[in-house]
Formats: sequence, C-alpha cells, structure tokens
Amino acid sequence: MKLTLTGLVTILIVQVSFSQKLTESEINEKASIIHKKVITIDTHNDINIKNFTEEKNYTQNLDTQVNLPKMINGGLDVSWLIVYTGQGDLTTEGYKEAYENAILKFEAIHKLTEELAPNEMGLATNSEEVRSLLKQGKKVAMIGVENAYPVGEDLANIEKFYNLGARYMSLSHNGHSQLSDSNTGEEDNVWLHNGLSEEGKKAVLEMNRLGMMIDVSHPSKEAIKQMFELSKAPLIASHSSTRALCDHSRNLDDELLMLFKKHGGVVQTVAFSSYVNTEKHNAYNDAKMELLKKHAKQNSFTVLERDSVHKLDHKAQEQYYEAYQKLENKVKPELEQLKKTVPPVNVADYVDHIDYLVSKIGLDHVGISSDFDGGGGIEGWNDASESLNVTKELVRRGYTEKQIAKLWGENLLRVLDEVEAVAQKLQKV
Repeated sequence: MKLTLTGLVTILIVQVSFSQKLTESEINEKASIIHKKVITIDTHNDINIKNFTEEKNYTQNLDTQVNLPKMINGGLDVSWLIVYTGQGDLTTEGYKEAYENAILKFEAIHKLTEELAPNEMGLATNSEEVRSLLKQGKKVAMIGVENAYPVGEDLANIEKFYNLGARYMSLSHNGHSQLSDSNTGEEDNVWLHNGLSEEGKKAVLEMNRLGMMIDVSHPSKEAIKQMFELSKAPLIASHSSTRALCDHSRNLDDELLMLFKKHGGVVQTVAFSSYVNTEKHNAYNDAKMELLKKHAKQNSFTVLERDSVHKLDHKAQEQYYEAYQKLENKVKPELEQLKKTVPPVNVADYVDHIDYLVSKIGLDHVGISSDFDGGGGIEGWNDASESLNVTKELVRRGYTEKQIAKLWGENLLRVLDEVEAVAQKLQKV
C-alpha cells in the first residue's frame, strides 16, 4: 500500500507545530546555519578512475556529480567513494579481473587523498579521523566496496580491502555473486544460494571480526535476513529507500526495516529517482529518452535501457556513461524546458521517504545518501553542490538541528563506532 504525504504527516512526530510555520526566507536562513554546523555525510558516490590523474581529477569542477569544488559549494563534508565492480562470471578469470578492477579503484582514492589533494581532502577510516580531518578544514573521503565479487574464492581478500581503507562492503550487486543472492532474483525468481552461500556466511563473520560494516542495499531479502541473524554487529543499507512508498526490489520492505530498528543499524535513504517514485520517474524518463534518442542519432550514439547497460562489462559501462553524460549536457536547455511539463522526482519526494523511515523505525536509524555518479540524483539534489536543499526540506518539515545532525551523519558514525567495538571484542577472544 502506498502512503500519501498527507497520510505521512499525520503519523510523524515533529518538534515544530504547524502554527509556527516558517517563511521561505526563514527556512533558507535556518537551514544554512544548520548545514554549516552539522557533519554532512553522503554514503554512496561512485568513481571513475579516469578522474584520478594528474591532468583530470577531483580538485577540478568536472562533469561528475561529486568532486571537491561541488562538495565545497554544497557544504558536503564526507563522501564515501565506492569501489564498485559489476557482476561477472563466477570463474577464476572473472574473479581475477574483478579483483584487479577493485585494486585500481582503491589506488585511485589513495592517490586523490595522498598525492592529488592532500591539503584539501583526507582519507578517514573511523569517526575520530572524520572529526579530526574536518577540524583541519579538509573534506573527507571514506571507502565502501559495492559488490564482494572481487573477493573471489579467497576470504583473506576481505582483510586486504579493510587494510586499504574499506569500511563497508555489500556481498552482491546486480546479479548473484559467489557469496550472496541479489535482489535482481525477484525478476525471474531464480536464486543461486537461497540467501547466502556457505562462504557468504563466513564473510559476514569475517567482516564482524575486522570491523567492516555490512551493507545490505543490493542482496536479496532472504540474504539480508540471514545477515541479520548471523551478524554480531549492526548492519547498514548504504543506499536504499522504503518499499512502502516505492515498490522496487532495491528498496526495503517493512519487515526488513523493523530488523534495522531491532538490531540498531541505519538505512541511508537514497536519492535515486526510480527508487523514490517509480511512476513519476518513468513519466519523466520516457519523455527524456525520446528527446535524447532524437539527438543521439545525430551524434552516432545509441541510448540503452538501464538493464542493457548492466549487462555490459565494467569497462564498456564506463565508456557508455561517459558518452551518455556528454549527450545529456549537450541537450540540457531542452531538458530544462521538458521539466516544466513533465516534472521529475524532486527533493520533496525524497524526504517523503525519510519521513516514512523516521516514523517507522525511529530517527536514530535513518541517514542520507545519493548514489551520485552511479545513477543517483533528483531534481534539487542532482550533485553535491545542491546538498543544502536536502537540509532546507528537512527544516521545512520541522526537523530540529539535533535531528538533522543525526540524519546527515551522526547515526552513520554511531553505527561505525558500534561495529568497531564489536570487532575489538571479537579480536580479544
């Protein structure tokens, strides 16, 4: 059942009465003050290693949705940069190629923080380092691994990734990995492990031992439930929204949400248009695709459906997205005109999900993420420079500074601390 915003408002506990509604000017002023004071963390930003060279890197205002100038302009303090590998064949050759891809991305992130921009950005591996780097006036990079496919058949690679700075990892992506079934199994009801494989269960315990957060944003529902049963530490969903408002397999239903409440984890609400409001997304996307396809023919480019892009190997995916971005930039004025007649998913739609999560599992278990440069972005928060708009919408709905601080970062840092504490106990045994 889908809930309307009107229905949501009636069940929310807010700190400001509607009789005290702020003017737009007051909202902007209050939000700006809060945004500067709180630690703002986005837990999922994909990277392309081509943007980590001497000639082209994050110190420049690239076409990427996340880079240092955009983070500065938008007051975004911490970006979790993602070591992503698309799902390939479960073979020795496949694992080898996936591992090499992962290492290249780890190396790119280290190069950014150690060679390209050491005075502007530092790499953090715990909450203390985050706070220390921010006090030094630097932006912060953290590392998440999206898809444990590069681990291959050697679980010792999990510790290698941890030592390279990874502080969360998901056990699958789009397609079943050697460790876990993916949410994509819902399409044809074909499963490889009926949840986690035996090695996947061992991987959960190894991540607990090391102090690496377990990310459940892509695995299947059965796999997620098994992870909750096995894990001695809280779990996170690094970039997921709620299925009650948008019935997509990438979103979490109420049964899974209650497990986050029970076990103390955090759901990082994702600003991915089709996971926020599929119907609204599809209407705008269909109109947008018509426009892009018309221009694509003139530029000898073929616009693919998202499912078709996922079937490409990771190198082909990167090449496709790079060409797609160029085309989209070229027709930007026409796209702005289109939005006037077919409105895209926006920040208000996104915060509806935050509202629902807060009402369902409590404010302490909700956070914020974008999936920028990996398909994420909505009208009003389409790159890091627009991050203040999320805070404005939260203020508009009556969230206090303390509550906004928890949503933007404190909840996630608390879970990271709790996962580390569990690891310390396990390592003493």
